[in-house]
Amino acid sequence: MRILTWNINSVRLRIGLLVRLLEEQSPDIVCLQETKCPNEHFPADDLRAVGYEHLHFHGMKGYNGVAIISRQPFEAPKHYDRVGRPDCRHISARFKDFELHNLYIPAGGDEPDPEINDKFAHKLDFVDEMGAWFKDQYTADIPLIAAGDFNIAPYEHDVWSHKQLLNVVSHTPVEVEKLEKMRKSLDWTDSSRHFVPENEKCYTWWSYRNRDWEKSNRGRRLDHIWVTPPLKPRLANHTIVSQARNWEKCSDHVPLIIDLK
Repeated sequence: MRILTWNINSVRLRIGLLVRLLEEQSPDIVCLQETKCPNEHFPADDLRAVGYEHLHFHGMKGYNGVAIISRQPFEAPKHYDRVGRPDCRHISARFKDFELHNLYIPAGGDEPDPEINDKFAHKLDFVDEMGAWFKDQYTADIPLIAAGDFNIAPYEHDVWSHKQLLNVVSHTPVEVEKLEKMRKSLDWTDSSRHFVPENEKCYTWWSYRNRDWEKSNRGRRLDHIWVTPPLKPRLANHTIVSQARNWEKCSDHVPLIIDLK
C-alpha cells in the first residue's frame, strides 16, 4: 500500500503534474492540500480516467481545500470545521485496514505573536484542537494515518538553519511544542523521522524565492505522514519526490510517500 501526500497549490492549475505523479509513482492513495478549488470544479473526471475512481474532496474558491483520491474503495467520508471555521482543512475516510485523516494546518502568517497576528493564533488553536480531538475520539491502539501539510518543521534538521529560523513561523518553539503535544496524543510515529535519522537534513518545501533551490538547499520539512502504533511495524519505505520541485510550474512543496506492508 503506497500513500502519498502533496500540497499541490491549485489542483486545476497542476492537474497535468498530478497525473504525471500518479503515473510515475503509482500511489494507491493520495492526500492533496491547498487544492484551491470549489467542489463543483474539482477535476474528478481527469483522475477517474487514470484509475483513481474513489474521491473525497472538500474545497473552496481560491483558498485551502483538501482531497483524498484513491484506487482503493473507502467508507465514511467526512469533513470537519476546525476552530469554528468552515475553511476546508480536514477530511477523513475509512479504508479496510486503517482510517485516514488529511490535514492542512494553517500557515500562520509572518509574525509569530498570537496577540498581534490572528493567523498565528488560528494556527496554534488549530493544532491544540487537533491534539485534543484525536485524544478524545480515538485510542492509540486504533490504526490511523494523519497526512498532510502541517506547516511546522519540528526538529533541528527539519530546517536549513535551526538558529536563524527559531523566530520564523513554522519552526518557533511554541509551534514545535504544540505539534509534539499533538503527536503524543496517540503516540503517533512521524514516518519521515522513522526512516531518516534526526541528525540528517530532511526537507519537503523550498521557497519560490529561492531561484536555485537545489544549490542553496534552504528547505523545511513541512509535510508529514504519521501513523499510530498498530501501523508502525508495517512501515516499509519512505520517499520524498524532490525532483518534482524542478517540474515546470511546480508547487513549492514536493510529494511525500510511505509504503506500508
